[in-house]
Amino acid sequence: MKTVFAIAATFALLGSTAALAAGDATAGQQKSAACAACHGADGNSANGEWPKLAGQNAVYLVKQLQDFKAGRRANPIMSGMAAPLGDQDMEDIAVYFSAQQPAPGKADPELVEKGKAIYLGGNLNSSLAACTACHGPNGKGNPAAAFPAVSDQHAQYVETQLKAFRAMQRANDPGQMMRNIAAKMSDDEIKAVASFMQGLQ
Repeated sequence: MKTVFAIAATFALLGSTAALAAGDATAGQQKSAACAACHGADGNSANGEWPKLAGQNAVYLVKQLQDFKAGRRANPIMSGMAAPLGDQDMEDIAVYFSAQQPAPGKADPELVEKGKAIYLGGNLNSSLAACTACHGPNGKGNPAAAFPAVSDQHAQYVETQLKAFRAMQRANDPGQMMRNIAAKMSDDEIKAVASFMQGLQ
C-alpha cells in the first residue's frame, strides 16, 4: 500500500508540467474524425470492446497515443492510427475528447457491492490496494500523474485491460503499478470492479 502511494506521489510531481498540455479542442475535433468509427464522434463508443474517450484526462490520452506510436502498447489498429500523428495532433485530439461528456453507464446490481468494496477498500487478504488511491473516489483519475479516469468506462474494456496487465501482455504502466495490482486480482474481482467502474459517476 505504501508503495502505491509513493509511486503515485512521484508521478504526480513529475506529471505536473505535462498536465499543461497545449492542445486545441477545435482542431482536435477535426483531427479526430478517423477516431469516430470506433470511439464515437464525441468519444462515447457504442461497443464495449473499445474504450470511451469522452471525459478522459488529456495527459493520459496523449501518453497512450505516444505509447501506441512507439510500440510500448501493442494494438495493431491503434498503432496504425497513431503512426502519422505528431505531438500537436495528439494534444489536440486528447483535449477535444477530454472536454466531451461521458455517457453514463450502469453496473450489474449483483456485482455492485463486491465491486464497490474492492474499489474503495481493496482486499486486505491479498494486499490488493484500493483503486481510489490512483483513480479517486469518484473515478476521475489524476490528470497530473496521467492516471486515467475510470468512471462510466465500459466494463468489458476494463476487464480486458486488467486481464492484460495481469498476464503481462500490457506493459505501459508506470513503475509496473497496474501489473502488480492486477496480479493480485481473481477473475471474479476483476469482473466486479469493472462493472462497478461502469456505473461509477
